[in-house]
Amino acid sequence: MAGNHQQLLQLTYIRFVILFCQCCAVAFALLYLKIDLNPWPTGLALLLLGLLNLMTYARLHSPWPVTQPEFFTQLLADAIIYGFILYQSGGGTNPFIFMLLIPLIITVMTLSNRYIWMMAVTVTAIYGSLLVYYVPVVTALSEHQHSLASLFNFHMLGMWLNFILTVIVITYFIVRINRALQRQQQQLSEEREAKVHHQQILALGTMAAGTAHELGTPLSTMSVILHEMQSDTGLSPEHKEDIEILQQQVKICADKLQQMARSVAEEKNSEKTSLATTFLCEVLEQWKITRPEVTYSVSIQEDLPPDLHNTTALRQAILNLLNNAADACPENIEITLHWDSGAIWLTIRDYGAGLSAEQTNTLGKPFISTKGKGLGIGLFLTSTTLAHYDGDVKLYAAQDKGTITEVRLSQRSVHG
Repeated sequence: MAGNHQQLLQLTYIRFVILFCQCCAVAFALLYLKIDLNPWPTGLALLLLGLLNLMTYARLHSPWPVTQPEFFTQLLADAIIYGFILYQSGGGTNPFIFMLLIPLIITVMTLSNRYIWMMAVTVTAIYGSLLVYYVPVVTALSEHQHSLASLFNFHMLGMWLNFILTVIVITYFIVRINRALQRQQQQLSEEREAKVHHQQILALGTMAAGTAHELGTPLSTMSVILHEMQSDTGLSPEHKEDIEILQQQVKICADKLQQMARSVAEEKNSEKTSLATTFLCEVLEQWKITRPEVTYSVSIQEDLPPDLHNTTALRQAILNLLNNAADACPENIEITLHWDSGAIWLTIRDYGAGLSAEQTNTLGKPFISTKGKGLGIGLFLTSTTLAHYDGDVKLYAAQDKGTITEVRLSQRSVHG
């Protein structure tokens, strides 16, 4: 809910405390102190405050955002009702006069400067008026032969109770309002970061589409030239073997571009799922074709594996991490797959040079590479893809040597 929704909710709690305390104070004054206080105007004001609180609580369940003018109007109504209650019970001589500070404190914590000044002027005017215009209670006390010392003691007791009430309101409710504001600011910051992140993904997608289109022509030209070179009868067997390797590489590039062009439509219409173990085996088979020089070992949990979405994006994300490990050190890569009731865990351990503290802090940001020759988008795209499946990736420096890459996929996301 946008706007000052949380702040208005906290205000309903504050009103409930004020209502309870004022009802107790009125009952104490009438039954114990025997003050000649007309309970009907005060009771009517408390009833009005209670009805306003119920209406506010019902309004909080509507989809409309709570704007600053509306929130200020609510606080202004509180100040006026508090002023009327104080007017009926001694005005400025009432020890609960500092109750007028509550709307001002909330305004200072939540609203802009113009509302703060308007509330400050309002409560100051109410307080000044209550010093002159009020229904006195001193006369009623005198009729019951209360001494001046007893009257002063009761006044001091009321001030002490009012001080405790003010401390509770400031310490508890105002702190909660401040925390709600901090959470709101954090949410706005996260939304801004997500917007920047999506803009980066869109820019990369646009760049990839344009690059794929532009690379089609040079690859076709290279394929034609290699075919003509291979038909040359004067080439040595070593040269022919090199040409065959180049043709294979060109074909792989062309297939990748075609796969890129088909991936969006395939992902949109695909609902394919498979066991986590089957998914990993398929990824490793594809990985071995492109990286035949790699040696690795696989450790898989033995009980029944969960299902997950077998999508091109997710396979490519895991391939990116495997290729990063192979680039660091192609020998003795350790791959572990296990799961629990909440998530699937894939761990990739390589014995390369490892990561420095500076590299660890910048991992996952676009166009920042730890390889020196990379584009710096592999891990960025991988983390984005995993986040789409309610997962994440973390990299740690191993104790002795190398890097540990940990992938987490939520069980909730893998089942749909």
